[in-house]
Amino acid sequence: MSNDDFHPALPGNAEFALPQAPAPKPVNGKRPIPMPDPPPAARRPRRAAAAERAEVAAELTADKGELAADKTEVAADKGELAAENAEVAESAISPAEAAEVTEAADAAEAAEVTDAAEVAKTGEAGQPAKTGADTGTATSAPRRRARKPAPKAQADPGVTPAPSPAEQPEATPDTVDIWDQRVARGLAFLRRRLAGAYEVDDFGFDPELTDTVFHPMLRVLYRDWFRTEVFGIENVPETGGGLIVGNHSGTLALDALMLTTALHDQHPRERHLRLLGADLVFRMPVLSELARKAGATVACNPDAERLMSDGELVGVFPEGFKGIGKRFSERYKLQRFGRGGFVSAALRTGTPIVPVAIVGAEEIYPILADLKPLARLLGLPYFPVTPTFPWLGPLGLVPLPSKWLIQFCEPIPTSHLTEYADDPLVVYNLADQVRETIQAALHSLLEKRPDPFGP
Repeated sequence: MSNDDFHPALPGNAEFALPQAPAPKPVNGKRPIPMPDPPPAARRPRRAAAAERAEVAAELTADKGELAADKTEVAADKGELAAENAEVAESAISPAEAAEVTEAADAAEAAEVTDAAEVAKTGEAGQPAKTGADTGTATSAPRRRARKPAPKAQADPGVTPAPSPAEQPEATPDTVDIWDQRVARGLAFLRRRLAGAYEVDDFGFDPELTDTVFHPMLRVLYRDWFRTEVFGIENVPETGGGLIVGNHSGTLALDALMLTTALHDQHPRERHLRLLGADLVFRMPVLSELARKAGATVACNPDAERLMSDGELVGVFPEGFKGIGKRFSERYKLQRFGRGGFVSAALRTGTPIVPVAIVGAEEIYPILADLKPLARLLGLPYFPVTPTFPWLGPLGLVPLPSKWLIQFCEPIPTSHLTEYADDPLVVYNLADQVRETIQAALHSLLEKRPDPFGP
């Protein structure tokens, strides 16, 4: 196009004219509203943006897949590294073993160098070394080089190596778990007691209550306060009935309680001792129930014979109140054993009699005087006056920490004397034999314990 033709087409030229839109065509006799079609260029950006978003989404999906694959490979590498660390820990040897292995390897190398030098000398002399194939004989097995300790693999900074068995800390008991178990056992015990799911024999003895409540409390006095030592526990029968006869002392009957604890804790079968108590014990409201639950019963021959016939160990103190109420000046001197009713019960059942000597109860409440008028007023067999009671009030009931020794003597058989159960002479002689045995054992125990309050 020439300049002459271009200039008239410009808008400033006089000959310039705007293009006219075509007249709309009538539709059904009406003039339609002109709606020009949008240019194609207006729809192209939308299609391009949708295509770009699809491409970006595809790229992101591909990147996520690659990242997941990389994470899987890293996890596999970590597992392989942990396995290698475990192998290295298992194959690790001590420095002494490593030094021995190194010396063995150096010796093997020196031997190989010497062999090579000899072979070289032989070859120079014109005598080649013969092999097993040439001579028809088997060659010696090559020396195996000593295995050197494998170097420790370098741990990945992001991976914590597994500790070797030698480096693992020893397991320590968890006190929380222990207390949890104790609380659980205590709650189970209370549940059984409230539900009545426990056994009691015809005499009222409750073994579960005795083992769970009574013995743990008595064990504090037995082990820590009195520091009790027991001798001759093998003389107590492991099975079957038996009659345990001991000396009585101490103002309060703590020697009977300590004897039951000693039998339960020291005997291999943890046997219970069924004590025979005086009528006064079972006339007291609270004490009578506790005594029944602990296995005690009234001191009478029918109950003793029934218990021994059932295979129980029965404990009796023939001195009675005369023993526990004697003064400190008469300590460790046995009183009269009464009429020997315990011997008659043992003879009728044929059970052995085991004498027991107890040293230490005389010093826990040393009786200095006995106020008999006050005792008769209160209905008691005696009213003791000790260095601490009644001057200190309730504190005077705390026993002194004397050293206790308990000796179970050899049993006296009675199975061959059952037909003499009603013979007074036999009963008296057997009771006197038991008394002399206990007295001799007391003297020997006092020699073993020179200091009443020693260790």
